[in-house]
Amino acid sequence: MTLHELDSWFNSFLRKEDFAADISLNGIQIENSAPDEKQIKKIAFAVDACEKTAKLAAENGADVLFVHHGLFWGHCQTVTGTFYKRIAAFIKNDLALCAYHIPLDANNPYGNNYGLAARLGLKNCEPFGTWRGMVLGVNGELENPLSIEEVAKKIARPGNNIRSILALGKEKIKTVGIISGGASEDVADAAELGLDCYITGEFMHEDYHIAEEAKINVIAGGHYETETVGVSLVMQKVQKELGLECVFIDEPTGL
Repeated sequence: MTLHELDSWFNSFLRKEDFAADISLNGIQIENSAPDEKQIKKIAFAVDACEKTAKLAAENGADVLFVHHGLFWGHCQTVTGTFYKRIAAFIKNDLALCAYHIPLDANNPYGNNYGLAARLGLKNCEPFGTWRGMVLGVNGELENPLSIEEVAKKIARPGNNIRSILALGKEKIKTVGIISGGASEDVADAAELGLDCYITGEFMHEDYHIAEEAKINVIAGGHYETETVGVSLVMQKVQKELGLECVFIDEPTGL
């Protein structure tokens, strides 16, 4: 399978064309030296494209790095300074880069939000939350009511801590809304729907009082942590359906 064939396969279920308002340049962001000839044998997966993840992917013998946060965000940028170092790490190692941003947040079942919903076993799931007209998240119902601590434990990867748990609402949670990453302000939409708990990655100071006054529980799982979900699920799909060797590069930021 060549790079172009691989990216067509990614896009067959991530469907970047459905997310035209995404400022990220979804799909192939950096080609390899022979995108229609070189056979892809190993794929690295990471949350972020940066100099470190590129170098680690190359050290692990990967031909492609697949990420959620790519290098290009819809504006012109000079290839200087740290940006040069990032680009150089790919080109010097003949390492291709594929990035899927909003398509990987929103995808059902391989995206960040539906992946977190699956960890919770949410039922009666519905789309929830928009950005630039694109639906990102999901809300649903727990099979059995849980405490906020129990909900937090279910979404966390083993050995990883939740950034913030704000018990501002009901002691027992039945309904949950989820938008991974930096979606603090969407707590207002969750409260308007009458949800018992809102899960995101980062929760901002300016949104605390909205949550408190609306009496809605909030779990901030970490921007990085909540977005390890989608890349991991896509990696599992590659291993199962394509049989290619894969490696997950875990480089948490603590944020």
